[in-house]
Amino acid sequence: MRIPVGVDVPFMCRKNAKLRPNFCSLRCGLAVVMHLSNLTMITQRVSLSIAIIAMVNSTRQPALLNASADEPLVDALRDSSRSIKEFNTETSVYEWSPETQGIIFSSISYGIILTLIPSGYLAGIFGAKHMLGAGLLASSLLTLFTPLAADLGVSLVIVIRTAQGMAQGMAWTGQFTIWAKWAPPLERSKLTSIAGSGAAFGSFLILCVGGLISQALGWPFIFYIFGSIGCMCCVLWFTVIYDDPAHHPCISLREREHILSSLAQQPTSRRRSVPIKAMVRCLPLWAIFTGFFSHFWLCTIIVTYLPTYISSVLHVNIRESGVLSSLPYVAASTCTILGGQLADFLLSRNLLRLITVRKLFSSLGLLLPSLCAVALPFVASSYLTTIVLLILIPGTSNLCDSGFIINTLDVAPRYASFLMGISRGFGLVAGIISSTATGFLISQDSVSGWRNVFFLSAAVNMFGLVFYLTFGQAEIQDWAKERTLTRL
Repeated sequence: MRIPVGVDVPFMCRKNAKLRPNFCSLRCGLAVVMHLSNLTMITQRVSLSIAIIAMVNSTRQPALLNASADEPLVDALRDSSRSIKEFNTETSVYEWSPETQGIIFSSISYGIILTLIPSGYLAGIFGAKHMLGAGLLASSLLTLFTPLAADLGVSLVIVIRTAQGMAQGMAWTGQFTIWAKWAPPLERSKLTSIAGSGAAFGSFLILCVGGLISQALGWPFIFYIFGSIGCMCCVLWFTVIYDDPAHHPCISLREREHILSSLAQQPTSRRRSVPIKAMVRCLPLWAIFTGFFSHFWLCTIIVTYLPTYISSVLHVNIRESGVLSSLPYVAASTCTILGGQLADFLLSRNLLRLITVRKLFSSLGLLLPSLCAVALPFVASSYLTTIVLLILIPGTSNLCDSGFIINTLDVAPRYASFLMGISRGFGLVAGIISSTATGFLISQDSVSGWRNVFFLSAAVNMFGLVFYLTFGQAEIQDWAKERTLTRL
């Protein structure tokens, strides 16, 4: 089916509103598989952050000293230490300095940066199914080998984490190549939000059960369990996922025709050059990149320093800190899915234009967490209010998933994975800068340092919001359209 030039694609899709996705549709099944894949990758990424508490002597001792004010807790720890040592007689403990731990933690981010852009481009050429599946499989196998690498030396651990970052970089960005061919325009927010919420739920899961696994079985089993889950997820991935609906053996004829007709105006050529110069001059793209930079600035601070902030400001014990640190990810996962549902509802009912929906959710995802962050220093004396604000920051921030996060699918669907790689690169750079700046500010003075951290984060978010509202667009750019050659 070819759509005549000048006919609005969303309008044509509204004629097929009765084909809205349900839990029995194959494209929703793909979203669930991607949800599980993202959940698996984030648990593998965060596993070391949980396990290192038991792996390194210098991180155990402060925990015991901080608990000294609570004598029953100290006694419990002393009593349980014997049984833990007896059960885990072969569990190794390493003398890694805080500087070494910092290098280990950051190595995975550098690995992701190395493959974000090339993997997105290659996925668009050779197909995303095998690119993403290979990345997930490699990350899972490297997770399984992490305990052995730790025994062989810290240098090998850094190499393993860097390689794992490269594998996950392959798996993160290529997903948009699949959605460019599977997600009808009016369902993009819904499907991508279901898939993306796996990262938030995975963070919640690993924070909740990681410590329990380490206590009950030993820290190596954190890597063994989640690495094995990743390998099983790979089997599901290679079985269910296909690059496009036209070649999937299990899709119904009705669903295939619906997807292909809704994407009829989008190009299908596999081999093409990337118009770098046109991209560099495109302000709507820079609006997306700026949004990613602002979004990841505050998100990285919350992910990295949330347990530290809860411990230092609320003065809670280790067990409560772990539970409280996991709560924001429940809100983040919930808001991601609900935001996608609401965005597609507004589009399918023709209540708002596409660009209005993108800017609305971008505004909510940048403005609301900024207000919560600015308010935090003024409510530090209130336990309940502080917890509520800490939960709302990542929750409301994930509303951006229906805004500029998926905007590359609107402006340049042909190059969605390549541009997503660049966008996440901007986000990772923001995360490196923000985490470094946060460490410097709170080392000077805790109270004023945290206040400056949150004020600076709000300022960065406001800059990104204003830039996106000014230059953001939702129309396919001229350089992203397929050019038809006329032969004489």
